[in-house]
Amino acid sequence: MKARSVSRFPAIAIMGAGFGGLCMAAELKRAGIDSFTIFEKEGDVGGIWRDNTYPGCGCDVPSHLYSFSFEKYRDVALRYPEQREILAYLQHVTDSYDLRGHLRTGAGIASADYSESTGRWVVRTTSGETHIFDIVISAVGQLHRPKLPDIPGRDDFKGESFHTAKWNHDYDLSGRDVAVIGTGSSGAQLLSHVARVARRVDVYQRTPNWVVPKPRTEFGPVTRWAFTRLPFTQNIYRALNYLAADLALSPIIARGWSARPAEWVARRHLRKQIRDPLLRAKLTPDYPIGCKRILIDNTFYPTLNRANVELVTDGISRITPTGIVTADGEHRDVDAVIYATGFRTTEFLVPMRVRGRGGVSLDERWADGAEAYLGMALPEFPNLFFVHGPNTILGHNSNIFMIECQVRYVLSCLRLLPGGGLLEVRPEAMRDYQRWLEKAISRTVWPTGCQSWYKTASGRVTNPWPASTMRYRKLTRRDPADAFRVLTP
Repeated sequence: MKARSVSRFPAIAIMGAGFGGLCMAAELKRAGIDSFTIFEKEGDVGGIWRDNTYPGCGCDVPSHLYSFSFEKYRDVALRYPEQREILAYLQHVTDSYDLRGHLRTGAGIASADYSESTGRWVVRTTSGETHIFDIVISAVGQLHRPKLPDIPGRDDFKGESFHTAKWNHDYDLSGRDVAVIGTGSSGAQLLSHVARVARRVDVYQRTPNWVVPKPRTEFGPVTRWAFTRLPFTQNIYRALNYLAADLALSPIIARGWSARPAEWVARRHLRKQIRDPLLRAKLTPDYPIGCKRILIDNTFYPTLNRANVELVTDGISRITPTGIVTADGEHRDVDAVIYATGFRTTEFLVPMRVRGRGGVSLDERWADGAEAYLGMALPEFPNLFFVHGPNTILGHNSNIFMIECQVRYVLSCLRLLPGGGLLEVRPEAMRDYQRWLEKAISRTVWPTGCQSWYKTASGRVTNPWPASTMRYRKLTRRDPADAFRVLTP
């Protein structure tokens, strides 16, 4: 691996060792920059793919596309990666780019404060250590803080209970009566595994999801032969997957040409796998497709047909020491409760405290919802960047592509500071971008279509990107000097 020659750069802190943090670190290495430290609160790299180990955990983006362009995933057999393959890939990247020497594990960030007197950032870890950096890059992601529902009596339950991101592998579900609360991605993935061993499974659904069929997990013999004998076909496959997602799936979010065909596929999938008309009615969404993340799954519906599985759509009134009471007054005894209830996605950087120029608090700045220029920077917070920040997550393509766009843009920003100094996005650039973003979001199905983890309790959409990834690539290829100003401490 040959590093490109660039000017020497100041000390850089990278927060988080998931896809975003590792991509930033690897690209810094590739650019010949070694003056960085990766802070990771847990004991190893991996982010959500380290934390989520529930049965069936995997990704619905094809393996070849769910990898860095500079370190492409090369598997001739597996079409879709499971948790263990993704984690192994991230560990491979860490070792291949010699990142462990820069990694500080067990080092969560408690605060980051900009110092007016020095023009540098004071970073404090949860263990009490203090470090000084010129540049801070947050790559903590959006899906790392488990969300538990605010249900009366939740803490009174005497059986076993845990969130999918904190799976208790020591607890044997065999022969147990189990409640699974939530039917999003994690709930759909784990359900068949739980139902095969549990005596009874009650599945609590608040809102049904649009579900489309998933292609075969493994490649057929012809594709395997091509991938093995003609390696360049793997690059072609990756490119075709990217184009198909961007051209066919992206328009769904704005009720474009592919929305109706996608809905037809989802309805046909439901009719084919659920024969009971009453159950099918419960599983039919009443909101536009794309408003919530579309599930790509073949096992969820068939599992609901099992004799030991019941779909419960009545709201949960309370949890008792021995079970769950629904709004209709029925009490169901259970031995275990599994919370497949997602993450606190709109609380960016929480519980970290961040203060910029003049002591302005990021919490206060984001009180009405997180925002950032291209999802990466804010006025009054010089030399602070976000990877996988507000309005940059995807539901229609690979998030790794978005991360790489952001990392390349941050590197372009750093090159504006070859001899030090401060880089801050201009307020007018922020206003123009925010105006465009709000208009783009208004054309999507998200603002009024349904409740989802895409937006805050007040209804502000803070998480997803509202256009194609091609549009994001175009925006992030602009010269950052057009939007940023260089300041002196």
